[in-house]
Amino acid sequence: MDSILIIVHLFVAAALVSLVLLQQGKGADMGAAFGSGSSQTVFGARGSANFLSRTTSVLATVFFLTSLSLAYFAGQGRQVESVVDRLDGVAPIEAAQDAMQQAPAMEDVPVVPDESSVPQEPAQ
Repeated sequence: MDSILIIVHLFVAAALVSLVLLQQGKGADMGAAFGSGSSQTVFGARGSANFLSRTTSVLATVFFLTSLSLAYFAGQGRQVESVVDRLDGVAPIEAAQDAMQQAPAMEDVPVVPDESSVPQEPAQ
């Protein structure tokens, strides 16, 4: 089911991109208003704009629905596990004590030397 939905999603995305690129901009309507090129179009002066815009909106709706469906199916295989479930019945205080016992000892932590042990440059 997922692979069919992905294939439909990719075809709709490609069709949506091509339809958006085929449409004219808002400034291109001025030439059609004075009769320039309206007789050479397949759909007439305004027919192509309505057809392309409606087809684009239908494809955008299908793209949106396939996106939501893919997101839904992607989340179905996961199991939600909280931090509390990972403790396996151990009380939080006992878990904190275990973590402190596994922490490195203070002797293993490097100490910043104080100023008396740092060599000073001779004054000039």
